[in-house]
Amino acid sequence: MKDILHCDLNNFFASCECLVNPEIRQKPVAVCGSVEERHGIVLAKNYLAKDKGVKTGQTIWQAKQCCPNLVTVLPHFELYMQFSKKVRKILLDYSDLVEPFSIDESWIDVSNSKMFGSSVEIANEIRERVLRETGLTVSIGVSFNKIFAKLGSDLKKPNAVTVISPSNYKQIVWPLPVGDLLMIGRATSKKLNDMGVYTIGDLAGLDKNFLEEKFGKNGIALYEYSNGIGNDVVKNFYDQVPPKSIGNSTTCYKDLTNNQQVKEVFSTLAQSVVGRMISDGYMFAKTIKIWVKDNALCSFGKQGKLPACNFEQITKSAFDLFLSLYDWHLPVRSLGITVCDFYDGTKQLDLFSLDEQNKKSSLDKTILGIKNKFGEVAIGQGNGLLDKKLSEPLGGLHSYQNEKH
Repeated sequence: MKDILHCDLNNFFASCECLVNPEIRQKPVAVCGSVEERHGIVLAKNYLAKDKGVKTGQTIWQAKQCCPNLVTVLPHFELYMQFSKKVRKILLDYSDLVEPFSIDESWIDVSNSKMFGSSVEIANEIRERVLRETGLTVSIGVSFNKIFAKLGSDLKKPNAVTVISPSNYKQIVWPLPVGDLLMIGRATSKKLNDMGVYTIGDLAGLDKNFLEEKFGKNGIALYEYSNGIGNDVVKNFYDQVPPKSIGNSTTCYKDLTNNQQVKEVFSTLAQSVVGRMISDGYMFAKTIKIWVKDNALCSFGKQGKLPACNFEQITKSAFDLFLSLYDWHLPVRSLGITVCDFYDGTKQLDLFSLDEQNKKSSLDKTILGIKNKFGEVAIGQGNGLLDKKLSEPLGGLHSYQNEKH
């Protein structure tokens, strides 16, 4: 039986901002897509803001109604990548089997790391080192598979360790809402609720063949995940295959009702896409795809050519595709951007070649600027910043990696 940890950095974006801006550490803070316009959307918040009722996906003016003294800051994805690299380096001290799930989450298999102690001892040591060496706090789930380890990391925050074992998972996991299970988004959760399935235990008690009939192959996964079966392979960090596409998506706390709100979300997603490209060592992509989900949970998609691969152009191209695709028959629930067809720039050393910088794209210049400002940032081989969900994100800012699994 495996010993798997899932490490989830607490309030990651907001925590990074507070660490580099000591004057705001004791204030309610929200990271927003635009701090100059009241319609900007909250991407992340610290616990002080959360306690005041600030929610991810709110507009700034809504958040400030809850918390008039809220401090709003722009996202700095290059900064977040630097902190992510520091934490990843700590994890790799204990095992090569480290599989990033997003910029702030990773699984680590410590089954063969007994020289450092038990899985719980390792989890606590990691938690203490992350705090001491980075200033961040991390919640860690310890379990015998990846699904339950991730659930465990969500149960106690901040700076905590939760153990879900073969002997206690029915008591801990099964009473949880079915939507808490990995890969169950809003639409699937609603469908299960309509079937009378409200908890993970309800789902675990259904017949596997029945679930396969209702959900296809995903139904088998739902049965296995809820019963703690399988999914215990953590990939070797150094062996992971580069992605065929890089994308990000968000499901907003409140439905979007106008073009300006949509453009604001695309702007934020584009920054994260560029950050992922930097991390994976890509400079150029030929194609951009968007998808839109309305509040009736119907999805629409469109793709086009990407003239240039920088933050501004990705934002513009995504918004142009949206304008040609969507007729505003209903408010928008979710948005996503993917770039693909990468070319020229997959070698890490090319990204930092000062002799060639005048020949590079604006994205390449951005990377050089990041290096000059923050030092050697996390631009590692493989998937330094893997994706969070493949579909149906539950809320807040999520990323997904298409054609990877």
